[in-house]
Amino acid sequence: MALAGYAGVAPATDDIEIRTIGVADLRLALAQGWRNFTERRGDLLFVVVIYPVVALLAALVTSNVSILPLVVPVAAGAMLLGPPLASGFYELARRRQLGLDSGWSHFLDGYRGPTAETMMALTSVVAVLFLAWLMVAWLIFAATMGSVPVTDPIAFVRAVMSTPAGWQMIIVGNLVGLGFAVVTLAMTVISFPMLIDRPVGLAVAIRTSVRVTVKNPATVAVWGLTVVALLVLGAITAFVGLGVALPVLGYASWHLYDLAVVRPHDLTGGLR
Repeated sequence: MALAGYAGVAPATDDIEIRTIGVADLRLALAQGWRNFTERRGDLLFVVVIYPVVALLAALVTSNVSILPLVVPVAAGAMLLGPPLASGFYELARRRQLGLDSGWSHFLDGYRGPTAETMMALTSVVAVLFLAWLMVAWLIFAATMGSVPVTDPIAFVRAVMSTPAGWQMIIVGNLVGLGFAVVTLAMTVISFPMLIDRPVGLAVAIRTSVRVTVKNPATVAVWGLTVVALLVLGAITAFVGLGVALPVLGYASWHLYDLAVVRPHDLTGGLR
């Protein structure tokens, strides 16, 4: 199945022109993402898919105290999975930009089009990073608080916040988690939208994303902090706010890619 309005032939190399972007571009991308959301709301998708997942995780936590040390790493690491989960919003934004039908039936087009195998490969890379983070987080817990009995959530939180071992776990875990977040952000800030847009290989998509990050380190850092802030705000509203934050960030990520990378349509005078 070919994707309608596909951007064209893959480049022979990864010599893709990268733009310099700033905070004003981030504001523009978010504004465009908000406009896309208000035109085609994604909160119903959230209710159908996300809430059952949240309920399942809550049930696991309450029924099995042995996984308590992984609750925060799972919640934090879930942000690493944001780019592949938002791929459907990239596709809808791309189709709307090109004047194509952007109904929900096209939400999964990225995983069944010309770059489906590459999308799956990149998703697998992100999933491996997520699992690696959980493994490292568990090792940090074992090395710092492994001797502390985990009896119930309140006792565990008290031990984490009131013991030197707990603070050591917090500090080391946050530093290591930051490292995973930086690597994932650099690899995925525009790679998934690029695969939605044009038939490039996995290495080209990742290298281009890293090049965008290296050329615009402060802007990409601000973008990463913005994503985290909006997702946290969405989560602390009993997850209701994620029904807005996730679609808006998904649409905005597409527009950020459009601003950061010169696309084939730009070179031929087409839409941006």
